[in-house]
Amino acid sequence: MGITVGELVTRKSYHHDLLFRVAEIRKEIAVLHGEEMRLEADAPIEDLIPAEGRDIEMRQEKEKEKEEYSFRLFRQDYQLMKEKRNYNATDGYLQDAQFFQLPAKVLHLDGDQTYLRKCISLYQRIGLQVHGIHLNEKEMPNEIASLVERIQPDIIVITGHDAYSKNKGMKNDLRAYRHSKYFAETVREARRMNPNLDQLVIFAGACQSHFESLIRAGANFASSPSRVNIHALDPVYIAAKIAYTPFMESVGVWDVLRNTLTGEKGMGGVETRGIHRTGMPYLEEKEEE
Repeated sequence: MGITVGELVTRKSYHHDLLFRVAEIRKEIAVLHGEEMRLEADAPIEDLIPAEGRDIEMRQEKEKEKEEYSFRLFRQDYQLMKEKRNYNATDGYLQDAQFFQLPAKVLHLDGDQTYLRKCISLYQRIGLQVHGIHLNEKEMPNEIASLVERIQPDIIVITGHDAYSKNKGMKNDLRAYRHSKYFAETVREARRMNPNLDQLVIFAGACQSHFESLIRAGANFASSPSRVNIHALDPVYIAAKIAYTPFMESVGVWDVLRNTLTGEKGMGGVETRGIHRTGMPYLEEKEEE
C-alpha cells in the first residue's frame, strides 16, 4: 500500500527519529510536517515507513509526559508570581484591599491548524485570552497589519513550520530557510505598527528558524539559536511568562526559557518588561433596591 496524505510516518534515513504527518505528495516526494516539532521536511516516498499503532501510542505517551512536566513547572512559576502580586497589592497583606487585574491579549498566528488547536487548548488551560488564526506562513506579512489594528494585542506569536537546508546555503543565508524570511517580514510589519518592545511583545519562529534575522526584525523572543527543532507548544509558554509578569518588572531571558520544552538551544531573546497590570479598588456591582 502507498503512502497517503494525512498518514503518520517516520523516515528510514533518519533512523525513525521523529513522527511526521504527510501534508502533501508531489510526484515521488512527500512534504512532511512534524507531529510534535514545528518542522517541515521533504522526503522521497521510498524513505517513509507508516507508523504503527503501538509506536504512535508510545511516542504520544512520551510527549504527553514532557508536556505535563513543562506545565507543572509553569504552574509553580505562576503560583509564585500570583503570591507576589497579592503581597504587593495588599501592602504585605496589611490591607484588606480588593484589586482587579487587566489580562494580556495574545494574537497567535500559526501556519499549522493542528498545532494551533493544541496551542489554544494550552492557552485556555493557562487562563490567557487568545485570538488564534491559521494562516499560511507566506500570507502572514500581508495580513499582520490589519490584524494588529483590529485586535490590538499585547503579545503576538508568529509561528508555524520552518527548516534549514544546508543544500541551499550557509546557516547565515536567509534563503536557505523555508519560512524564516516570511516570519521576519511579519515581525517587521508588526513593529511598524508599534516599535516599542515593551508595549508589544513578539515571539517569532519555528523549527531551525534564522534566529538572528528575527531578532533584528524586532522580535523580543525567537527561535532557533542553535538551529534545532522546537516543540509545538513552546511559544505558548513564552507568551504566558510575559503575560503574567507585572509590568513594573523585567523578565530575564532565562526566566522565560526555563519552562519551555526546548530551552536555550531552541529559544532566545532580549530582556523584556512584563505585561500584567493590577489595579484597585475592585468595586462589586450592587443591585438597586
